Amino acid sequence: MRSTGLLASDLLGGFECASQKRRDGIRLDIQASTGHDRHALADYRLLQSHGMMACRDGLRWHRIEARPRRYDWSEVIPMLAAAEASGMQVIWDLLHYGLPNGLDIWSRDFVERFAAFAGAAAQIVKDNSSRVPWYTPINEISFWSWCGGDTGGINPFMRGRGPALKLQLVRAAIAATAAIRTVDPRARIACAEPLIHILPNAPTEVAIVRARQHNAAQFEAIDMLLGKQAPELGGDAGMIDLIGLNFYYNNQWIDEGRTVFLGDWLYRPLADLLVDAAARYEHPLYIAETGTEGVFRPDWLRHICDQVRDARGRGIAVEGICLYPVLSHLGWDDSRLCQNGLFDAHAPDAPRTPFVPLAAEVRAQAARFAAEVPAAAGVIAPE
Repeated sequence: MRSTGLLASDLLGGFECASQKRRDGIRLDIQASTGHDRHALADYRLLQSHGMMACRDGLRWHRIEARPRRYDWSEVIPMLAAAEASGMQVIWDLLHYGLPNGLDIWSRDFVERFAAFAGAAAQIVKDNSSRVPWYTPINEISFWSWCGGDTGGINPFMRGRGPALKLQLVRAAIAATAAIRTVDPRARIACAEPLIHILPNAPTEVAIVRARQHNAAQFEAIDMLLGKQAPELGGDAGMIDLIGLNFYYNNQWIDEGRTVFLGDWLYRPLADLLVDAAARYEHPLYIAETGTEGVFRPDWLRHICDQVRDARGRGIAVEGICLYPVLSHLGWDDSRLCQNGLFDAHAPDAPRTPFVPLAAEVRAQAARFAAEVPAAAGVIAPE
């Protein structure tokens, strides 16, 4: 079993597009700091030379709407042209943590302005692309609500308000999806939510129930979008076309304790987690983000590919794997050189120097996927 053909390739590349303000007021803009916003065509073709015909990328709301309800698409149109010229299938993030200056995330204005922006973005994409468009309205609602609403790690730097922030982000994602589909009914929506596994910290009923509740909570945002929880928000079963799950080396841990790494006897195989996720939903899945830093990058990718093949062998429709990020970049908080990409890109005009072992593994895995059994007849083919 391969996939149902929703995505143009089994391996995708992810361009980091985080653009939030740090606590010190400095605005991150990873697309700018890596130069991807100016070198999109070359970057897309570089991915394609490694067998990646699809990618995740982003439209930066804070730059497009620098003034309320006034849009500047001058930096977007060249990226759309690059995708069109290269034939790259792009899943566009519309909100990757970065709000326009002065916009209160808790306000009704946030929801209304984001929906208006999403509709306007859908019109620009429709006018400048011949492909069926893909969007992720809000990246990692669950992580954002936890990190920004419970731990104070990112904007809005709150504690004890994670559930309220999750509701607000879901509300905005639903409004944005409705706006997108009003403009372009062809549009398809993919979410991107963390896939985690938490183990109890003691062999007691209280600890076991607590860990079970944590594991269930990771699906709340998806359930809300699909109308399974908080139906008053307006979610429904058609809100998502593709469920994206983000999985990294540190996505398993003991409750209030240590990380459980690959190789630990407590570690749960990714294939098993995918089987569990598929049992909750009738939607196809994909790995929306995965990767690691340093010399183990090719080993991690090989492991993830093997796990996806395992899940597919059990009948799970896993559409693809997005290596994230594909461009190494500066650290969010300390500007260190993160060696986490397929190519180095620590400055806007830096050469795209490949990490050779990972590049070889990407090409090998892409060729292996391409040689495997094609999608069954009658399913959706790539646009």
